[in-house]
Amino acid sequence: MNKTNNRVFNFSAGPSMLPLEVMEEIAAELTDYNGCGQSVMEMSHRSAEFEKIIGDAEKNLREIMNIPDNYKVIFVQGGGTLQFAMVPLNLLRKSKKADYIVTGAWAKKAVEEAKKFGDIKIVASSEAENFTFIPQITKEDFRTDADYVHITLNNTIYGTKFPYIPETGDIPLVADMSSCILSEEIDVTKFGLIYAGAQKNIGPAGVTIVIIREDLLGFTSNETPTYLDYKIHADNGSMYNTPPCFAVYAAGEIFKKIKETGGVRALEKINKEKAKKLYTYIDQSSLYSCPVTVKDRSLMNVVFITGDKDLDKKFTAESKAEGLINLSGHRSIGGMRASIYNAMPMEGVEKLVEFMKKFEAENK
Repeated sequence: MNKTNNRVFNFSAGPSMLPLEVMEEIAAELTDYNGCGQSVMEMSHRSAEFEKIIGDAEKNLREIMNIPDNYKVIFVQGGGTLQFAMVPLNLLRKSKKADYIVTGAWAKKAVEEAKKFGDIKIVASSEAENFTFIPQITKEDFRTDADYVHITLNNTIYGTKFPYIPETGDIPLVADMSSCILSEEIDVTKFGLIYAGAQKNIGPAGVTIVIIREDLLGFTSNETPTYLDYKIHADNGSMYNTPPCFAVYAAGEIFKKIKETGGVRALEKINKEKAKKLYTYIDQSSLYSCPVTVKDRSLMNVVFITGDKDLDKKFTAESKAEGLINLSGHRSIGGMRASIYNAMPMEGVEKLVEFMKKFEAENK
């Protein structure tokens, strides 16, 4: 337990813990935002106050991610899951073909959804090896007439991440960054479209960020539901309908905090330090092991096992009693998983390692 504020260290894969100082600032103005006499939860999304909130959120996100002017930033609802359909509905514009790299459960779901709308090819998959590595792909592996290539940059369940950005030539690269956005610096220009659900590194669940190159807008069919057309949202400043106002506001406060505290570069540095501390202990331990290929290990989601399912369950039960919660692995694979997103302080990782050492000593 974090004694200074009586809060646990929450290692959930999502929704995840949020920066305490941001939550305290939000709490302080919960019923009276910026002296306007009302909560953000109550105000009209057409009000001058909210227009400034969403405008500042976009401005600060553009700055901390270095998003070029020829990309639109859209705030929508539906999570990453809705994007599994929105991407093909908007980007299957010429050949109706798309190539996917399958590196985990969410990538598989994205493929299955996309198959409803076009000719979808899995060009590489690590499923046969239980998604313990990232396939190495070259430009020659993709169909030359594919409308886009889709990757899941980080895999929350299996604890892997792309150690490289696939070269796709003129084919737009689409990336699901739901569990790694803002964790390390990326070159937005390498992507045609980036999407990310909020509930890992951005803020509370409810808003999804879409960053899309302008030349990819405007190719939906007449049958596409209005809400699922990116151009509709881009043309209306993310306010074609009522946006998830409070989630946008909270995300905006986090963007502001990132900007004030060294940007994404500073986050990347500490994230690498946190991951190194945890992986180093696991690798030298005689009790724990990480099944992921070393070069493909996630910075955000550290998976590990003892090799004994009963011992794994004992670990998660005892860790919870120590104020280290949500360390169970995904229900589909078991084991343990420590999600160490941006808001997880180094103190939390240190407390986890301390507990792991104690547990190992008591369970040799």
